[in-house]
Amino acid sequence: MGNPEGSRALEEQRQGPVLRRRDQVQPGTTDQRLLDTEGDSEWVHTDPWRVMRIQSEFVEGFGALAELPSAISVFGSARTKPGTPEYEAGIRIGTALVNAGFAVITGGGPGAMEAANRGAREANGISVGLGIELPFEQGLNQHVDIGVNFRYFFVRKTMFVKYASGFVVLPGGLGTLDELFEALTLVQTGKVTRFPIVLFGTEYWSGLVDWLRDTVVGQGKASERDLLLFHVTDDVEEAVSLVTKETGL
Repeated sequence: MGNPEGSRALEEQRQGPVLRRRDQVQPGTTDQRLLDTEGDSEWVHTDPWRVMRIQSEFVEGFGALAELPSAISVFGSARTKPGTPEYEAGIRIGTALVNAGFAVITGGGPGAMEAANRGAREANGISVGLGIELPFEQGLNQHVDIGVNFRYFFVRKTMFVKYASGFVVLPGGLGTLDELFEALTLVQTGKVTRFPIVLFGTEYWSGLVDWLRDTVVGQGKASERDLLLFHVTDDVEEAVSLVTKETGL
């Protein structure tokens, strides 16, 4: 009659919390594959291994940033040129935030990010850069004192919000808009509280604000009160005052 238990053993495999049956059963055991140095290295590109990498990025980020004082994340274009009004504004914002008692967190790249890091460093404050792996080499700018490089955008974005008390957003491109709307969504849905968002540069941001008011809110896709989730200014002191007032620092 055979051995039903043996047949079932061949058709069913448990790997920790994972159950595999029939043609999904894998040869050998997890320990065996771990200790076997033979074979290719494709396993490091599998989803379970990526989970470990993601976990390690969170651990490294939390460890590096957990002891930061109150901080503000400053965003803006990597293409902003030194010497331009936007770059100089970034320097002033970085300096003013440090003088107000904040650490400054940026994406660690060139342009507006470099400017804010530079302002923070020159004011003898804490200058933080959270870099990201990109197809083209960017690297952390020379004004970063604490730098963490990430593989995954979503891990990096968590760090921007978790360790900051608010955002100051300089003119920027798609990456800047991504961070802006991520923050607006988190505040709108109550995922974060007491989180001021300041858009710096009224001329640059006016078209976006008009579209949000006239089209998004106008067509009922968002509430009128959602326009109160952010402030727009051209004044460095006002920008710092807004984040200081709302964070209670």
